[in-house]
Amino acid sequence: MEIKGTKIILREQRAEDAKFFAHWFNQPKVMFQCGFTEPTDEEKERTNILINHRREDALWFTITDLEGNIIGETGLLRMFPAWHCTDLSIIIPDPKKQHQGYGSEAIRKILDIAFHQYEMNRVSIGVVALNTNALSFYKKIGFKEEGIQEQGYYYEGKYSDFVMMRILRQEWK
Repeated sequence: MEIKGTKIILREQRAEDAKFFAHWFNQPKVMFQCGFTEPTDEEKERTNILINHRREDALWFTITDLEGNIIGETGLLRMFPAWHCTDLSIIIPDPKKQHQGYGSEAIRKILDIAFHQYEMNRVSIGVVALNTNALSFYKKIGFKEEGIQEQGYYYEGKYSDFVMMRILRQEWK
C-alpha cells in the first residue's frame, strides 16, 4: 500500500529501511524523545519491520519524501477494533527534516486511515513531558491532554512526567 500526499509518501515498510532506523534510533536525543531504553541495530530493526510491525493489531508505514528518501515512520499499534481504539506512533528523527510539514501531513494521513478505514473512535499517544516540541505539535493537530503519569518516565538518572493525549473521531476534521 502506498499513500501519496503533497510532501510525503506513506509506503509499506521494507527490510532495507532497517539501516535508516538503526542509525537514527541510536541517537541519544531520539532515544530520549521516543523512550527507547536499549540501543538497536539493523537486525533488530529488520525484525521490527518484518515481524513486529506486521502484527494483526498494527499498521506501520515508512514516511518518505516525494523522491523516496526516508524521513521516518508512523503507525497504528494496539489496534482494538472491539473498542474502536488505537495508539499512534510517529517518528521523524532527523532534526533537519522536522518543522517542514512532513509530520503534519503524515499524521493527518494516518488519522484519516484510523478514523475512516478502520472506524476507530479514539486515537491516543503518550509523550514525554520534557519533549515540549512534541506536545505542541500534537496539540496543534488537535490532540488533547487527558492525563499525566507523574514521574512515569526515567532517562539518564532523571524522572519526567509522561503525558497521555488523545483525539476522538468527532474532533477530527
